[in-house]
Amino acid sequence: MRVLGIETSCDETAAAIVERDADGRGRILSNVVLSQIDDHAPYGGVVPEIAARAHVEVLDRLIGQALHEAQMSLDDIDAVAATAGPGLIGGLIVGLMTGKAIAMAGRKPFYAINHLEGHALTPRLTDQIDFPYLLLLVSGGHTQMVLVKGLGDYERLGTTIDDALGEAFDKTAKLLGLAYPGGPEVEKAARLGDPARFLLPRPLKGEERLDFSFSGLKTAVRQLATSLQPLSQMDVNDICAAFQSAVADTLDDRVARSLALFRRRFPDVAAPALVVAGGVAANKIIRDGLQRLCAEHGFRFIAPPMALCTDNAAMIAWAGAERAKQNAADPLDIAPRSRWPLDLRSAPLIGAGRRGAKA
Repeated sequence: MRVLGIETSCDETAAAIVERDADGRGRILSNVVLSQIDDHAPYGGVVPEIAARAHVEVLDRLIGQALHEAQMSLDDIDAVAATAGPGLIGGLIVGLMTGKAIAMAGRKPFYAINHLEGHALTPRLTDQIDFPYLLLLVSGGHTQMVLVKGLGDYERLGTTIDDALGEAFDKTAKLLGLAYPGGPEVEKAARLGDPARFLLPRPLKGEERLDFSFSGLKTAVRQLATSLQPLSQMDVNDICAAFQSAVADTLDDRVARSLALFRRRFPDVAAPALVVAGGVAANKIIRDGLQRLCAEHGFRFIAPPMALCTDNAAMIAWAGAERAKQNAADPLDIAPRSRWPLDLRSAPLIGAGRRGAKA
């Protein structure tokens, strides 16, 4: 089975073709991603209107490129999958409407995919792992610990009660005058800094619940930076190193408790796995700490290639291929959802409002 995937939930426009064989193994035939970072950099963050217009301008070309690289035409596609949420509503509309049009014109089944489910199922494409497993999703928009029990069966063990970790990195970078996106810039500065010079808070560390919090850490960085004005380059480097150290310690504490919970819940799983996804997973200090933690607890550490950790369409196509096994095609009148929790049973920890729970 060959699935065309489309991803337009934020500031990457992406199209991909993924094939699932009779044994359930996946293969990426093409995976094209066009980033909008340069468009948003002058504003220090993603501007929704600019993002939506950029998707409109390039999506058809990227789909054509994905088909060309896979040496296929639309007639060779068996199904279409597109991100329907969560994300920026303008971008979601662009991708969803395009996917629906292709599916309708070609009489193909259509799958509206939860972006978070795409991340959750990626290790089954790259590493063929079995359910259940743990997923730590750390990105600009989400920070969650999820128990992946089966296709469509997800339990949120913990989530951020305020800022996502990627957002905290970006805002810290902005406070210190570093470029956007902030994650790589903070990591680069931290390599030259002394993490012991400043002691920053470790939010929720030691608490039994598995949630995350980063707004207090961000506030501490702002207060520290203000007290040191004007900042020298050494000050910036040391603050970044202290911030990164605090983040790593916080994640280690939350993840260690999650690994212990998994062991209690699933004592018969012989080779349990922790999967890490999202752009923040590229951070070497964070990744090294999680690898060490997994080794100490007897867990496999699985991090998909970076091209599949960040937003991409291959994960959307694969989620569609997995859903196709259940013959669970969606109607063409399905609407995009700017907010769409992966675990619909969990109570929202961030204000729901009229559009529903954020996470």
